Amino acid sequence: MKKKKQRMRKAPFIVLGFFLFLFLAGVISGEPSRVLEQSWQICLSCIGIG
Repeated sequence: MKKKKQRMRKAPFIVLGFFLFLFLAGVISGEPSRVLEQSWQICLSCIGIG
């Protein structure tokens, strides 16, 4: 019996690479600190302190 070679699909790797690129671009531009700052302000206003 001959074994068939399985072809690797390329699309999942391309999509994963694209999202990894976007993730790194966001981290480099300082987005996590901005999101944390906004969440801090929202939480303080929700409990009536800010």
